[in-house]
Amino acid sequence: MESVVTGRHVVFSHGQESGPWGRKISALAEVARSEGYDAHSVDYRGIVEPRARVAKLVDFCKELAGDLVLVGSSMGGYVAVASASLLHARGVFLMAPALYLDGLPELRPGVLDCPATVVHGWRDEVVPYEHSVRFAQSYHSALHLLESDHRMHNQIRVIQYLFEYFLIALDLPPIAFE
Repeated sequence: MESVVTGRHVVFSHGQESGPWGRKISALAEVARSEGYDAHSVDYRGIVEPRARVAKLVDFCKELAGDLVLVGSSMGGYVAVASASLLHARGVFLMAPALYLDGLPELRPGVLDCPATVVHGWRDEVVPYEHSVRFAQSYHSALHLLESDHRMHNQIRVIQYLFEYFLIALDLPPIAFE
């Protein structure tokens, strides 16, 4: 058995039509490393069934101990949300997540129990941005709607800044109100 790795980990889940180290994931991995996280990306190529992807993510993460942040794009966003409470994730960062789409298993109510940020393009032709609005409203998540399409390649720098802010905010102490 491999030794358990302890520390701070960002685990990326890619979309249905992409791979583990695409443009967005590679760009965000740089940010994760600069903030003191180890960056990992699960390879789901050849796995179409969403529940099988969730099982693969859970299995991948069982060797990681410490802070775990899940990042998902498109179908990977669905996988990250479905896995977050199972893995006791510290936070979830979602890009154009494939939520509330026909054909996907329904997520159980209250599926998310950690902070989340959602980034979505106004012109998304694959997943309607309204699905992210619905999710963010249901889970009191931060939501950023950008002038972009599903892939959001024209907004990678902005997404990097949003991700950096998300990681930094996870370490901020809660604000005590009097």
